[in-house]
Order: sequence, then C-alpha cells, then structure tokens
Amino acid sequence: MAEWYERSFGEDYLLVYKHRDVQGAKREVHTMISWLGLPAGAKVLDLCCGMGRHSMALVEAGYEVTGIDLSDVLLREARKNDPEGRVTWLKGDMRNLPLEGGFDAVVNLFSSFGYFEEDTEHIKVLEEIRRVLKPGGQFIIDFLNPAYTVEHLVPCSERVDEGQHITEERSIQDGYVKKHITIQNTGPKDPSAPDEPRRYLERIKLYDREDFTEMLNRSGLQLERIYGGYGDIPYDPETSPRMIMVGSSL
Repeated sequence: MAEWYERSFGEDYLLVYKHRDVQGAKREVHTMISWLGLPAGAKVLDLCCGMGRHSMALVEAGYEVTGIDLSDVLLREARKNDPEGRVTWLKGDMRNLPLEGGFDAVVNLFSSFGYFEEDTEHIKVLEEIRRVLKPGGQFIIDFLNPAYTVEHLVPCSERVDEGQHITEERSIQDGYVKKHITIQNTGPKDPSAPDEPRRYLERIKLYDREDFTEMLNRSGLQLERIYGGYGDIPYDPETSPRMIMVGSSL
C-alpha cells in the first residue's frame, strides 16, 4: 500500500495549494540569503522542492541550485516553470538522496519534514543532509511550531475552487498533526471520470526544539539559530507560527 506522501502530492495537490505564490518565495529566499551569507555561485540543494518556487528564486539570486522531490507531478510543474533548465531537477527520496556531496547549503522548507513513522527515518534524512554538505556547510529547516500549531489548529475548512468542493479536516493524534482532504466535483459530470470523492491524508510528526536539537546532534549537525518566521522574527516556543532552524555541519 502506498504511503500517504506518495498519494497526496499529485494533480489534486496543485489545486489545493494553488495559492502559494512566487513573490512570497522570493521574499523568503531574500531572508534566507541574509541568514546564510553564501557567496555568489554557491551550490544549494532545495530538499523537497515541490513545484520549485524557492529553487527558481535561489537560481535567480545567483546560486547553483539542485531541486529534489519524490513527486513526478510536482517535478513536472517545476520543469515547466524552468524552460531554460537553470535548475537541476531530480527525483529522489529524502532518506536516500541520489547525490554526491559538495553542497554549500541545504534548505528544507514549509514543513517538508516529519513525514515518517519512526524517529530513525527522520534521523536518516538529517544524516543525508549532513552527507551532502561540505564540511561546515549550512542548512535551513523550516518547520511548524508544535505548540502554536496545537493552539491555533482550525478543525475544518471548506471552499469551492475550479468546480471542486475542497474540505480540509485537521486534528492532533498520537503526536502527529493530521489533515484529511476530501475533493468532490461540483461541476458538470464527466462520464469518463469517476464521480466519487477523492480523499487524501497529510501527516506530520510534531517535533519541538529539544527533539530537533537531539536529532541534529546525532546526525552530525548543530543548531545555531532559530527564527519564528521570515524577516528575522524572534522565536518564541509558544507564540511563533514557525520554527525555522539554521545551523551547520559539525
């Protein structure tokens, strides 16, 4: 049986998350550049790059960029948005990257972490980040802040977009934040297409700062700074929406 992340990042994902914009990615990359202080031409890996918004912003800022993702659909969109082939796009599992080392920085953005059941699998991801970094190379892991997420969770939301009724139900269960997504066609019926609702699960394990510090240390990485959001927003464990961790390889 396919894992949730093998099913969820397909065509319907493009509809559910169509609101994510390129200009926002450029602003976030501008902040990341100030944090990392990389020289022009530095090699950057965008780990779990999705549709490539941040990869493209990074290459436009003058870096040599590789974007890697497991989703064929999202990589297709990324390549479509990069007609000149300025980014190297690769398919791969974050636990076993099809890459050699030599990167000056690795960025893992918008909670593209915590997908698996076992802590050892998440440590494997961190070990892979360490493996592909140059000695002293830097990383950014942009993760949700667990306490804020629990306190501000919206149990249910729904909307209609492009003739599709989208329902998102959220809950905290067994140390995970879970989102159940249901998509139902509300437009004219296509006789050749199934009319049943399409259902997806998204699941992220809730790790706090102490959890990350321990896992990073076990993986040969060290946490140096943490922000509560882009724009040098200080991190507060209770009130910050994000937990953006910046560090380097040991």
